[in-house]
Amino acid sequence: MAQHPRIPDIARLSGVSTATVDRVLNKRAGVRSATVQRVMQAATSLGYLPQAEAHAHAALQSQPLRLMVLIPEGSNRFLQMLGDVIGYAQDHWAPYNVRCQAAYIESFNPDALAQALLHHGKRCDGIAFMALEHPVVREAVAQLAEQGVPTVTLISDLSNSRRVAYVGLDNRAAGRTAGYLVGRFIGPGARPGKVALIAGSRSYSAHEEREAGFLHVIEEMFPALQVVGLREGQDDAQKNYQQTRTLLEQYPDLVGIYNIGGASDGVARALKECGRDHKVVFIGHGLTPDTRALLIDGSMDAVITQSPQTAMMSCVRMFTNLRDKREVMSGVDAVRSQVIFRENLP
Repeated sequence: MAQHPRIPDIARLSGVSTATVDRVLNKRAGVRSATVQRVMQAATSLGYLPQAEAHAHAALQSQPLRLMVLIPEGSNRFLQMLGDVIGYAQDHWAPYNVRCQAAYIESFNPDALAQALLHHGKRCDGIAFMALEHPVVREAVAQLAEQGVPTVTLISDLSNSRRVAYVGLDNRAAGRTAGYLVGRFIGPGARPGKVALIAGSRSYSAHEEREAGFLHVIEEMFPALQVVGLREGQDDAQKNYQQTRTLLEQYPDLVGIYNIGGASDGVARALKECGRDHKVVFIGHGLTPDTRALLIDGSMDAVITQSPQTAMMSCVRMFTNLRDKREVMSGVDAVRSQVIFRENLP
C-alpha cells in the first residue's frame, strides 16, 4: 500500500470518505481544517504526497482567509441586516476557513469609500463593498488589484473596474419589475396620473439602472402615466419623508411611488399622515422588519428583495475560489430577486 497508495487507502487511514479526500487533495472548500490536516497527514505517511507539499498545504489551511465587508452607514435597514449577518454567521463559513468582518463607512462619499478600501486592503485578503460610481473608487480598486487584494462589488456594481465579480440583482430588471407592478396596481388601462421615483443616490449604478428599467416599462406599457422625475433621499427615513410630503403637496394627482433605495418607512409615514397610504401605489426594495410591517398594514403594495444571507455566502465562495485557484464563479448561484406581497410573506 505504501508503494502504490490510492485515494481509498487515504480515506481508510484518515477515517473519512473518498469524496472528502478528493476535496482536500484538489483544494476545494467545504472541509474543516482538522479534517484537512488528518487527510494530509495520511497522504504523506502513505507516500501519496511529498512532505514539502503537505506542509505547504497545511500552512495555507491553518491561516483563515481574512475578508472585510464595507457597509454604508445610515438608516437603510437592509444594509443593517447585512451587517448583522456578518456578525452572527461566522459558524456557517467555518468550513471554508474564512473570517469575515464588517466596517461601517460614511454613506455617499466616494473619497471616504476609496480611503477605506486602501486602508483595509493592507490588512485583509479580500474586500466586498457597495460601490459608488466615481473615478477615485475605481482607482482604489485598481491599486488593490495591483497589490493582489481582490474586490467584489455588492448590491451596486462599479463599471469599467478591476473588481473580480459582482454580487447582486440585475438592477435594470428590478426596475422594470417595479414599473410593471406600479402600472398594474394602478388599475385597468393605468388611469392617467403621475408617478414619482425616490432614490438613495444616482451615485449608485444600481439606482441608475433601476430608474432606467422603470422608465422604459412605463413608457412602453403605461403611456397614460406621467413620471414627474427622480428625487434623492440618500436612504434616510427623514429625507424620504420630506421628499414624499413635497411630492404629495405638489402633485394632487400622484398615483404611484417607487422607492428605488432604502428607508421606505419615511415614505410610508408621509403617505399615512396625508391619508394617501391606500390610494397611492407604493413599491420599494428590501424585505426588512419595517417593510414587512408596511406590507401587512397595506401602506406598501410590494417589495422587491434579495437574501442578505445568500449574498454573503456568494461573496465567501468567490473569495475562497480565488484562494484555491478555481474559477471565481465556480459553485456560485446567480442572485435571484423575489417580489413579496402581503399574501406571500415568508
